Amino acid sequence: MKIVCNNREFEINQGETIKSALKEEIKNSEKEIITCNFNNEIKSLDYIPKTNGRVELLDYTNTEGKRVYVRGIMYVMAMAIREIYPKSLITIKYQLDNSMFCTFENLEITEEIIENIKKKMKEIIDKDMAIKKVTMTPEEAKLFYEKEQSIRGRLQINTETKETISLYYCGEYYNYFYGVMPVSTGYMKVFDIVKYMNGFLVRYPSKKDPTKLKEFKDNKKLSMALEEYEEIYKVLKLDTIYRLNKSVEDDNGKETILLSEALHEKKISDIADKIASNRKIKMILIAGPSSSGKTTFAKRLGIQLKLNGIEPKTLSVDNYFVEREQNPVDENGEYDFECIEAVDLKLFNEHVLRLLAGEEVEIPTFDFTTGHKNFDGTKMKLEDHEVLVVEGIHCLNEELTQAIPSDKKFKIYISALTVLNIDYYNRISTTDTRIIRRIVRDYKYRGYSAKETIQRWKSVTTGEKKYIYPYQEEADVMFNTSIVYELGVLKEYALPLLSEISKEEPEYAEAKRLITLLNYFKPIPIDYIPESSIIREFIGGSIFTY
Repeated sequence: MKIVCNNREFEINQGETIKSALKEEIKNSEKEIITCNFNNEIKSLDYIPKTNGRVELLDYTNTEGKRVYVRGIMYVMAMAIREIYPKSLITIKYQLDNSMFCTFENLEITEEIIENIKKKMKEIIDKDMAIKKVTMTPEEAKLFYEKEQSIRGRLQINTETKETISLYYCGEYYNYFYGVMPVSTGYMKVFDIVKYMNGFLVRYPSKKDPTKLKEFKDNKKLSMALEEYEEIYKVLKLDTIYRLNKSVEDDNGKETILLSEALHEKKISDIADKIASNRKIKMILIAGPSSSGKTTFAKRLGIQLKLNGIEPKTLSVDNYFVEREQNPVDENGEYDFECIEAVDLKLFNEHVLRLLAGEEVEIPTFDFTTGHKNFDGTKMKLEDHEVLVVEGIHCLNEELTQAIPSDKKFKIYISALTVLNIDYYNRISTTDTRIIRRIVRDYKYRGYSAKETIQRWKSVTTGEKKYIYPYQEEADVMFNTSIVYELGVLKEYALPLLSEISKEEPEYAEAKRLITLLNYFKPIPIDYIPESSIIREFIGGSIFTY
């Protein structure tokens, strides 16, 4: 057979691995290769091709390469803990600034325990032990788990679409991790373990520099928001897919839906009460990444504010772009509409100050075709019982409202901060929840295919990292728009769209990964979902108009 890599053709023998066939290419790479893309599928370097194909070698600076590295270091961590604390119950909870936060169910974290884990992990990494994938039929897996009495990877047995059950073995240790694994433990040399809150962080490098750990940025408000939801769903026994699926089997998920929606309503009510308690607040600023459900949140918050005698009035930052000829350009010479310099900050602040002073202001509308603001006589005035509600990517950045006194502003950061785990060793990425939401919404309301949404996603997340995440700790309050049952609902909409992406297309690797994730969920009927639910913003049937 023949494979193509770096525009060169290589012969590969039957039964030969990618790592063996491309050993010189891998050896001569400037950065350490950890995985590969073979015919638009992410594969281990131990993968044995069955057909001719194209291979892209991936290192840590690639998104998939980093995923494999992080998966590998978490596997090594779990293996080390199993060796030195075999009776401990660990949960990999969520990501914080190039770190994964983990806790023990039955072990109090001390500095001694941290050092022991770190030392054992280093031993395992220095030995460069092989990590091998073992597959079984569902019948073989059932017998295996009856004998082992283990929960590691057991969820796979309950997944009807699984034709084979896979486990990763390293020596005598085994575990299931969702996705491709490094071929040995020696790849994960850069890491650290540090005590954090009631658990510890497994730290790893950023994509920009795989050779060292950057300084940890502690996002305390984000941590608290995640931890609060983690604890709530843990108490409700809805912290893993297995438990969620069990609730669906019991009553089609009706109680789970009611609990999730009641939690949202309570949190939104609390935010409204907090705003109402301070009559100085005259401006509410809302920011969050794509597909967070900002529009529905703003409408539901408006209802709660009205119950407190406060009338919300929307002011759109999109009408305050600078004139097109003044708009900054990016490194490619294209107009950068996302940077804060694309906003006419002087006019925006002048208008807000006048509104807060009780004056009437003529509000512009921006014509995106001509690239100019138009003043068509639309007036706005803020009454004593009214507050301005502004939504946009820069709303947490103080530069947007630099002229407005801080005591008159209330900043809200919202995001779908997923706290549901696949199992105790495999978390669900917040980004995965958002891209699935966006795939469904883009198709329903904008006519985009799943392929087009995936193509745009890198640009979307790049903007978020630049303009939203650095300011999230500036928020007065954080609201988590994730709904524990939502992927069971979105599954029915997203799977057909993702399945349209063929193996010949570059987006197939991402589509396949998301399909695998969604197939773990039992479908949830949409009939039980309230018309005011945030999820309705994506699937339709909302009581709100958008």
